[in-house]
Amino acid sequence: VSTQSTWARIEEEVVEERAATIMKPNTGLLLKARNGCVDRLGRHRNAGEEWLYLGVGSYLPGVEEEIIRIVEAKVLTETKALHIEALRNFTDIFGTVRKAGEQWLLTSHDCETYVVGPDEKFLQEVSLTVLTDRQFCVVVDPWRDGRQQLGQKEVRRGRAAFFLHPGERLEKGIQDVFVLSADEALLLTAKESLVMKGEDGKDKEYFPGDKWMIYGPREFVPKVSMEVVEKRRTIPLGDNEGIYVRDTKSGQVRAVVGKTYMLLPDEELWAKPLSEVVLEKLAQQGNAKAYLDGKTQAKARDPSRVVTYSVPHNSIVQVYDYKSKKPRIVFGPEMVKLGPDEEFTVSSLSGDKPKRPGVITTLCLNLGPDFMTDILTVETLDHARLALQLSYSWYFDCPHGDVDAATKVYNVADFVGDACNAMASRIRGAVAAVPFDAFHKSSAAIIKFAVFGEEPGSNPKRPKDTLKFKGNNLVITSVDIQSVEPVDAKTRDALSKSVQLAIEITTKSQEAAARHEAETREQKAKGELERQIIDDKAKAEKERLQLLGLQAESAAIESTGASKAEAKATAAAAEIEGQSAVEQARLKAEAQSVASEADLQATLARQSAELEFKTELNHLEVDKTKKLAEIEVKKFKKSVESIGKETIAAMARAGPEMQAKLLKGLGLQGYMLTDGNSPINLFNAANSLAGSS
Repeated sequence: VSTQSTWARIEEEVVEERAATIMKPNTGLLLKARNGCVDRLGRHRNAGEEWLYLGVGSYLPGVEEEIIRIVEAKVLTETKALHIEALRNFTDIFGTVRKAGEQWLLTSHDCETYVVGPDEKFLQEVSLTVLTDRQFCVVVDPWRDGRQQLGQKEVRRGRAAFFLHPGERLEKGIQDVFVLSADEALLLTAKESLVMKGEDGKDKEYFPGDKWMIYGPREFVPKVSMEVVEKRRTIPLGDNEGIYVRDTKSGQVRAVVGKTYMLLPDEELWAKPLSEVVLEKLAQQGNAKAYLDGKTQAKARDPSRVVTYSVPHNSIVQVYDYKSKKPRIVFGPEMVKLGPDEEFTVSSLSGDKPKRPGVITTLCLNLGPDFMTDILTVETLDHARLALQLSYSWYFDCPHGDVDAATKVYNVADFVGDACNAMASRIRGAVAAVPFDAFHKSSAAIIKFAVFGEEPGSNPKRPKDTLKFKGNNLVITSVDIQSVEPVDAKTRDALSKSVQLAIEITTKSQEAAARHEAETREQKAKGELERQIIDDKAKAEKERLQLLGLQAESAAIESTGASKAEAKATAAAAEIEGQSAVEQARLKAEAQSVASEADLQATLARQSAELEFKTELNHLEVDKTKKLAEIEVKKFKKSVESIGKETIAAMARAGPEMQAKLLKGLGLQGYMLTDGNSPINLFNAANSLAGSS
């Protein structure tokens, strides 16, 4: 090695030229020995051995040394640490013996920067785990006393800050402390045997699988030997609200209605299953015609809530209990609350025109009165086929509260279809026995007799008033023929011609009657008009005679009444002027009295206000003077107390004593001090000086 020019000798050969490697701060040089040698620090290195050289400046490797790479240092901070693993047995730079496969944590407390050596492996950077006073975490496989406790867990609560050691991990991450209010609780289960204080303050032992609850208000951090199943809250329930609760031990389900309830440890909410039809009907509550269009926006339902249904007025609902195997009937208006083992009886009724089964599904049955419309095809005796649209008025003979009669209503599943089919059969039989012309003339009577039957003993014959189905107490009260239309073209043409002919005959007869009525009215009107003209002329003559008499009387009164009116007006004017003068004088006197009284009251008020103001001002001045005097006294007193009696006495003696010491320092045996203004008796002064000497 030289910094000068070098020439190879004959017996030498230049194998390679090497330049020095510049090493910066926080870097290391990974070297490898080609053959056995001694490194720069005097340590023996075997062939193939790797080591790390740390330093700053230039480094020129030896003949048997090989530079593998420059290693950058890892920077450690307060919030960042390293996980390191040993590749083989060695002693690290801190003097700790490491075994192959061993992992450890390196933080900023160990060093600020760290260069990973050839016997080590960098695993990962670890961030600082910070817990606030409202957080906690569960560390799995924690390190204690330098050893990892595999299979164990440790709860750590804030405030805390730590780095996870190699192999440690957080179960469910950082969690918030459970803060329970007065209406909240935690359902806990034991994963291993533990002893814990109960609500009564006594220790209680729990075994694996046991469940219990912790009630608020409080803060709670679970131990590793227990697990939080769920957080529960009291469920407020109104009078018509409830929940289904299932006992997890016995499996029994009950309904809790009308009170605020907190589930017990061995209880859970039970979801009551309902069919799609029932769910759809429950969603249609409040929409009376929802079953017609079938368009209902289904609301999200809580399956654990007690199923309720508002029974409309004059309706009934049947609920069947599968546990007791008994139905119960609810009359509207009422709120139905289903028990855990109860189900609604869904009625499937015929609908549309003509009637088709299964069109309408409903939970309640209307007791009526109501009507239903059906279209049926009939054939007359002369084979004329007609389409009749009939409307039946009906009701159920079921008094409110009569459970037996209401139960009988549900004996027929589809009362609409059965009733329409029964009446259609009767009508077809009756129409088939008469020709088309007879049916066309008296269709209403034929259909009523067919539906209701003949009233026994009636003369003339008439139909019964009602038709009652004894199976379900359905009563038909009337039948209305809304339309009659022929099915085939020939019958339609014949019916059209007969209808047109009837219309023409009716129109002509109405025209003749109207013409005759108009002529009669015209003759009556002419006679009444002539009679009225004669009466009016006679009345006019009578009125003219009365007018002439009144005009003569008016002229006489006018001549004699002018003077009387003038005299009366003059007297009345004088009287009014006198009364006005008296009233004016009285009002002026009252005005002056009111003004003087107001001035007097104002003067008294002003003087009273001034007196009160001066009195208050004097009081304020006196209070101010007293408070200032008290302040001065307190100030002087506190000044004297702060200075002290000895200090005041020393200040009083300081002047004369200082003057005496000054004159004594001048060596005078006798002296006299004067200010030049006061006369001095020199004889007495001389005697004093002589006496003192």
